[in-house]
Amino acid sequence: MDEITYAIKIAPVDITPYRDGNTGIPYFTTFDSGFNGPHVMITAVTHGNELCGAIALDFLFREGVRPICGKLSLGFVNHAAYHTFDANDPAASRFIDEDFNRTWGEDVLDGTRNTTETRRAREIRPIIDTVDYLLDIHSMQHKSVPLMMCGPLDKGRTLARALAAPVEVISDAGHAAGKRLRDYSFFGDKNASQNALLMECGQHWEVSSVDIAKESALRFLRHFNIVSKEFIDRHLSATPQPPQRLIEVSGPVTIKTGNFRFTEIYTGMETIERAGTVIGWDDQEEIKTPYDNCVLIMPSRRLDVGQSAVRLGRLIDWPD
Repeated sequence: MDEITYAIKIAPVDITPYRDGNTGIPYFTTFDSGFNGPHVMITAVTHGNELCGAIALDFLFREGVRPICGKLSLGFVNHAAYHTFDANDPAASRFIDEDFNRTWGEDVLDGTRNTTETRRAREIRPIIDTVDYLLDIHSMQHKSVPLMMCGPLDKGRTLARALAAPVEVISDAGHAAGKRLRDYSFFGDKNASQNALLMECGQHWEVSSVDIAKESALRFLRHFNIVSKEFIDRHLSATPQPPQRLIEVSGPVTIKTGNFRFTEIYTGMETIERAGTVIGWDDQEEIKTPYDNCVLIMPSRRLDVGQSAVRLGRLIDWPD
């Protein structure tokens, strides 16, 4: 199967002005309004090759965003990986030692694993523990429509619907290889009020990913009324949005062997009409769609043992 390559149409912004922050945690800044309200956080560069989130946070800083109630925190998560970005080998900066977004299980954070990413996760954990609502901005390997990853719980689905964009909302439980930041602790507890969303803004290096990242951040801030209406109106388009769709992931296809391959190049959101259609092989095992009209979500090019090759989903109704 031929490898897909993409042109790099955006450039990383300089985030070193935000290194010191004001929280005691490098690259994390909190603005406190002095008035009662939630602690809202927006994070970027959980993966170092995902540039759009960093550009969106830089935009908010430069535009002087400030909360009118509660607290607003902006954080550059895996800054070490981000600073290794090289346009000649852009995928290499995804992480230093391991995928940061598989380190958020309590067993990992409280354990002895010692990598660049686990050390950073433990460093930022104290501020994450104070957050009420989190938006974690990401982008994707392939050209794809934007996706909001809302988790498996009704509270995540409801929050995603309240933002009214993007069209595609994906409800899933995460990855077999480890827990994501958006699923950490109380975010993944149906009885907790804290809530989180993970926004996939399109292909990593497309200009449109930056526009989507900014729009998503602004919609998130608007929903919680944490910044002034004037700020939102100045930067957020009033263009009506198409109706959203909610797609529930029935499960990931987890890679078992070092010989996984797809039947063809899938880039994401393909709908496979017939149950039982072979979409790939894991060595000699056929990988088939389990039901009619199966949606292929975020097929991966990193086909490593234990990782998700693709997630399979179907359209469902919104919670009441």
